[in-house]
Amino acid sequence: MVVEAEVFPSVLRCLKDNDVCVRKNAATLIREIAKHTPELSQIIVNSGGVAAIVDYISDNKGGSRLPGIMALGYIGAHSESLAMAVIVSKGVVTLAIVLAEETDQPILAATAWALGHIGRHTPEHSKAVALANVFPRLLLCYSRNDATEDLQSKAKKALKELLQKCIHLPALEPLLHDAPPNILKHVIGQFSKVLPHDSKARRVFVTSGGLKKVQEIDAEPGSQLAEYINTINNCFPDEIVKYYSPGYPDVLLERVDQYQPS
Repeated sequence: MVVEAEVFPSVLRCLKDNDVCVRKNAATLIREIAKHTPELSQIIVNSGGVAAIVDYISDNKGGSRLPGIMALGYIGAHSESLAMAVIVSKGVVTLAIVLAEETDQPILAATAWALGHIGRHTPEHSKAVALANVFPRLLLCYSRNDATEDLQSKAKKALKELLQKCIHLPALEPLLHDAPPNILKHVIGQFSKVLPHDSKARRVFVTSGGLKKVQEIDAEPGSQLAEYINTINNCFPDEIVKYYSPGYPDVLLERVDQYQPS
């Protein structure tokens, strides 16, 4: 067996080789080992492999990055602790840079897939991804007009997995205004979980325009989205919800016109 031959940490030195083929083959070997079991991924982590892969991704461009990106995704998928090892080694920050730099869609799709696997475990993991400003970049990947089916599906799945764990509301706020309906549902769902228990977040939600935005959403009665919106509205006094409802300023103006001073 390859691992029993004690390829670690010697294979990590190959990630710095002058020959691009040697570097890529070393990254591919690590990827193939990482995808099998948590135990094998733990060996990679224990040998300093995650930091070495992160450096490899940073030092290379284009398709050469792909095996390194996927290796981080496989490692992060196995468990909370392995995903946190990727986060601590700046893996998420590096993958966020890849999303911003690269234009090749297979690379973007693999990066979205990896980020979803790393951040899907707990709110802490998702927050680490959110703080790297990944959500808007994933949304761009999903929404681009020329997106392949693979890129679109992987970006959508990653967003869904990350959003369902995210309770860091500042990262969700921009998505209220930018996300398409099938993504917006998950964003609204997270607000409906947090707002009932956080008075400070409720105040920010009003002042930032979040409550107004929610009133503008046309949700089908009885749908899950409608339930989320109802839960959010129940966090606020009726007069506040009414004030931010569409058309209410016109109602107030009409009342002004009809008012007869005594």
